[in-house]
Parts: sequence; C-alpha cells; structure tokens
Amino acid sequence: MRVGFGDVAAVKTTADMFAELDDRFGGDHARHATVQYLSTEVTPLLRGQYTEQVGRALFSTVAEATLLAGWMSYDACRHGLAQRYFLQALRLAQDANDRRLAGSILSAMSHQATFLGRYTQAATLARAALMGISPVATPTLRAQFHAMEARALARTGDVRACEAALGAATHALASRNSDDEPEWISYFDEAELAAEAAHCFRDVNSARKAVLHAENAMSGSHVRSDFFATMVLADAHLRAGDVEEACRVALDALDLGEQLKSARCVSYLTEFRRNLAGVGTSKDVQLFTDQVREHRLWIASDERVGA
Repeated sequence: MRVGFGDVAAVKTTADMFAELDDRFGGDHARHATVQYLSTEVTPLLRGQYTEQVGRALFSTVAEATLLAGWMSYDACRHGLAQRYFLQALRLAQDANDRRLAGSILSAMSHQATFLGRYTQAATLARAALMGISPVATPTLRAQFHAMEARALARTGDVRACEAALGAATHALASRNSDDEPEWISYFDEAELAAEAAHCFRDVNSARKAVLHAENAMSGSHVRSDFFATMVLADAHLRAGDVEEACRVALDALDLGEQLKSARCVSYLTEFRRNLAGVGTSKDVQLFTDQVREHRLWIASDERVGA
C-alpha cells in the first residue's frame, strides 16, 4: 500500500472529529469507534510504503490519534488500557522525532498519575516532559507542564512548591505566540490554566483562592472541562462553608454534564457528595438532592457513595 499526505490528512480529520465528540460527550461516547478506526484503518497505513517526509507526518498524526484513545480510555476510567495507549503514542511520537508531542504525552501520563493518587510519579513525569523537550518547548507547552507539576504537588501538600510551579506556568503562558504553537496545544489558554489553579488551591484547602480561579475557568466551548471547573467551584464553596452556593453551582454542573458519558465526571461528583455528606443535612442540602436525584450523573454516582 502506497501512503501519501492525503492519507495522513484523512487520519487527522477523522481524529479531530473523534476529539470533538470526546470533548462534547465524554470519553465513553465514541471510544469504541475511535479504537476500531485506529485498528482497522490506521494501523495498516503504518505498514505501508511512504517517503521519509510522509512517514514522519504519518507517525506524528497517528501518535496524536493514539493519545486521544488514551485520553478517552482514561476518561472512562479504564486506566490500564489508557496507559497502554499513552505508551504506544509515546513510541510513535519518538519514531516521528516529534519531541513536543512526546512531551505532551508524558504530561497526559502525569495527569492520569495524579488522578490515580501517584503524586510523586506524576510530578516526575511533568518534570521529565519539560526537561525532555526544553530546547524546543513553546511557552504554552511549558505552561501546561508546570501546571501538571503543580497539580501533583498540591496533592502532596507542598504548598510553596505548588505555588512556584503555578507561577512558572502563568509566566510562561503570558509569553506565548499562537503562531508558533502546535495546533493540538491551542486549547490550553488562560481559562484552562485557571482551572488547573482552581484544582490546586482546592487541594491545598485554600478555598477562597480556589473559588476565585474556578470562576475564571469557564471557557463556554469545552463542555467536559467546564463541568470539571464547575464541580471544583462547587467543592471550593463547600470547603469555604457556603453550602447554599455550593449546591447551586453543583446543580449547574449537573445540568451542564447531562450529555457526558465520563467516569471521571462521576468521580468528581462522588467526591463532592462525600464532602457534602460531611456537612450534615440542611434545608439547602435536602432541596438540592431532591432537584438532582434524576440526573444521570447523579444516578451513576449513587453506587460509589453507597446510596
């Protein structure tokens, strides 16, 4: 099979479509279709005949698509599968000599490690991402890698190091030039960084700072990211002692996430429910639970909280 740039463009366009579905509906919505496409349509291309230029473009594009499969599997909380896709994507990026993409894959692995409670490993992966591509790192990539390190450090309780990493991320992002950035990192903007900071300050129990950053984290264009940011905002209000506002914001999140098929979203909601249970039953809590008991994500979280 002869492979050309047209084949690479077709993979790119199809992967972009799957990425949009993932963003709007969650990782479990189109994960099977993405994996099947990679297996039946994309893998044979790697065994085809192509020039050196086409080969580099092909391997980079397939690495991006495989990274997406990893993110989708992670979002579905199929963690072993996600790790295998991340490692496969990393090998493809290395074969393409695409150091920036390889760094981004290490950053994704850091994100998952923090979610799984492997905080030291997560911080190490984030630092490896930054050091590994230092000569070719763009400001946005540096900002994202510093933010991943901050997320891990927040979970370890190292407030000073976490704030230093967040400061480095803010400084890096301020110097970005969109024309010089890879297309696949364009999503990481001020709203995304605010969301990362909100997670960090929530995790170090700086509830008011978490509220401030979470309020600046809504993009309006990324449904799942906005759900996460809204749940962090709700949790921050709860930790600040404002139960009524926490419930109001959580209701907004559930309305926003009604179409999402994402086990990670269920995990965020489960954590909020456990924290809400810790404040006891009140009129606000009772009204909130009456309003949300039929929401799909709420029903999905029932089993996790033992309801």
